[in-house]
Amino acid sequence: MQLRELRAYISRRGWESAGEYIDTGFSGSKASRPALDRLMADAAQRKFDCIVVYKIDRFGRSVLHLNQQLAALNSYGVRFIATSQSLDTDEKNPTSRLLLQILASVAEFEREMIRERTLSGIKAAQAAGKVVGRPKRIFRRDEVLRLRDEEGLSWRAIGKKLGIPAMTALDSYRTGCTETVPVDVAVSRAKRKKNTVAA
Repeated sequence: MQLRELRAYISRRGWESAGEYIDTGFSGSKASRPALDRLMADAAQRKFDCIVVYKIDRFGRSVLHLNQQLAALNSYGVRFIATSQSLDTDEKNPTSRLLLQILASVAEFEREMIRERTLSGIKAAQAAGKVVGRPKRIFRRDEVLRLRDEEGLSWRAIGKKLGIPAMTALDSYRTGCTETVPVDVAVSRAKRKKNTVAA
């Protein structure tokens, strides 16, 4: 929905899109995200004149990081627009900059409140004896390494082959676990109880 709105906004003004920078699976509170880092690097090289976002919290939720990024964009001569909030750093209007700061503060406050409520909910669930977190999965971690390094399979293909989500395969690879679990042991455990995690 956000991308559709942004594309329509750009089209109505007759602007040309220089590219779309999309971070999936990363929190807006992080100062460094792959697509955001590429965006800032391209802004430094003036590959575009303006950055258009749907809402300011899509760009960042930390007031400190947002201030640093907007200051950098300003020094590069790159305009910043948040379409749904009518914010535009190109306007030589102190009101627009004040609103940017207020909305960034609200976004950061909202993030902290959500975090606080989530932690409270987890503690309450744990106190009630509930198991919190993703279900444990049994699979050959050494097989993930082999399929990736030797066969060069994609994370999706590895996940499909081992019957696990692609992100589980990626996380397993990142941890660098090379401990081997015998196939018959892993299979027998999996049949007995699906919740058991392999060492």
